[in-house]
Amino acid sequence: MDSEIVVENLRKVYKVPVRNHGLISSLKSLIHPIYNNVVAVDGISFKIKKSEIIGFLGPNGAGKTTTLKMLAGLLYPTSGSVEVFGFKPYERKSEYLKKISMITGNKSQLNQSITVLDSLYLTKEIYGIEDKVYKKRLDELVELLNISELLLRLPRNLSLGERAKCEFAVALLYKPEIIYLDEPTLGMDISVQIKLREFIKTYNKENNITVILTSHYMGDITSLCSRVILIDKGKLMYDGGLMELSNKLLPFKLIKITFHDKPAGFKKVKSLLKCETTLINEIEQSIALRIKKEDVSRATVELLNNFSLADLTIEDPSIEAVFDQVYREGVSV
Repeated sequence: MDSEIVVENLRKVYKVPVRNHGLISSLKSLIHPIYNNVVAVDGISFKIKKSEIIGFLGPNGAGKTTTLKMLAGLLYPTSGSVEVFGFKPYERKSEYLKKISMITGNKSQLNQSITVLDSLYLTKEIYGIEDKVYKKRLDELVELLNISELLLRLPRNLSLGERAKCEFAVALLYKPEIIYLDEPTLGMDISVQIKLREFIKTYNKENNITVILTSHYMGDITSLCSRVILIDKGKLMYDGGLMELSNKLLPFKLIKITFHDKPAGFKKVKSLLKCETTLINEIEQSIALRIKKEDVSRATVELLNNFSLADLTIEDPSIEAVFDQVYREGVSV
């Protein structure tokens, strides 16, 4: 399958003026300004195929939003190349703009002065959607997003979750083939986040739309993305499967055991298991351990055979712990 998005050695450097203290220094900087170069995106390369849902991740200031804006044609790259459907996004050709959409959690596409329905009709006119096609698409999106009762209301009178659903309706009305989602669930309560994730998943499956998602909510990533691209300080750190990343960086599992009666101490448990074992915590009747994945099966059998246990659970390390290791240690994988 051919790639829809091809990014090669993409860089974006901002020229930031140096501000000096004092009146004289300020006047000098106006006449002879001095600039520092700030590298936001530093030579990243990746390819994305049709209908993939990609998690595009990194800490604040990593270059995620800058990259999305270059993909959407809102920023011109300093160097390198980016092509989407064979178009150069920064040329902003109408044929390209009709193929993409972008939703950001902190910027609304809805006109705050008119009803949601009027915003949808305005989008229809901007993108030249025929009346019959518009009616069909509108009915589909209203049903899928359950927004029939919101159409005649002003955006400023909607809750955050209601407004988000209407944003998706506007963004998808002209049936784009790629959607860039920049923190789409920002500030939403968990129930609304779950509903929007289900909508994205369903819409992707039914329409083969490609989704590139940035989010600080790991639930968005684990629910939707099988592949993630990690960047930090503008550099590519990882591009691949989510589970593969976890297995490579944190090749262990967490075992939590609760004893029926008098708890066995960590020293006794560790001497029995005879494998590399790290104590996470020890509280009253319970002990939490970290054990390498290849030792988990044998360790579980030993624990069940030698202790009277009320409970035993085995967990993978959290995805937050995986990402923290990448960013904290600067590991490129």
